[in-house]
Amino acid sequence: MKYIHKGNEPPEIIDWKNTDKMCQNGNPRWNRLPTELKDLLRKRILEEQGYICCYCERNIGLNDFHLEHIKPKGINKYKIYQLDYNNLLCSCQLELEQGEPRHCGNSKGSWYVEDQFISPLDEDCEERFIFTVDGSIYPANEQDIIARKTIEKLQLDIDKLRNLRKNAIEPFLDENITEEELELFVQGYLVDKRLNNDVFNEFYTTIKYLFGN
Repeated sequence: MKYIHKGNEPPEIIDWKNTDKMCQNGNPRWNRLPTELKDLLRKRILEEQGYICCYCERNIGLNDFHLEHIKPKGINKYKIYQLDYNNLLCSCQLELEQGEPRHCGNSKGSWYVEDQFISPLDEDCEERFIFTVDGSIYPANEQDIIARKTIEKLQLDIDKLRNLRKNAIEPFLDENITEEELELFVQGYLVDKRLNNDVFNEFYTTIKYLFGN
């Protein structure tokens, strides 16, 4: 899970909130936000994340994700956060293929427990997990119940994601490349490509953990 630093909310969204009666009454409603502003919001957040899923870090495109409410908008006590920019991320699996396992936002669903979930917005989130060369993910601390629960709820260690991470790892294990070549390879992989409105490479924190230190 890569740390996501939230930027500024698009001014168009702020302007709309300032004129919407429901928002002014402290009762924001996601379904009242005009479609064009929802599209703007999705695009801005996707760019902010470098086109990777907020949870598993797979690459996602404009038509391959859903907007994730960390605090679920369908739960009464969290409805006030429906249009909170700091509660919105982009998660993979807009549509599930037949037989495809749920993970990330689709697996999390309406589950959320305050202080029992590690969010990509937590500054220490990258330090809470470790990876192995077979693509597995574990809590960095065996006693970290919250990290274990987060992996479970997001299904981050299912075969599908484990195999995808393993495929990303394998090129770095090539015995034919020198240490210097490996170092350059890793540096290139971990470049912050958002500076050019580009994408992060998949499974960024996996490669960073295994080869970037």
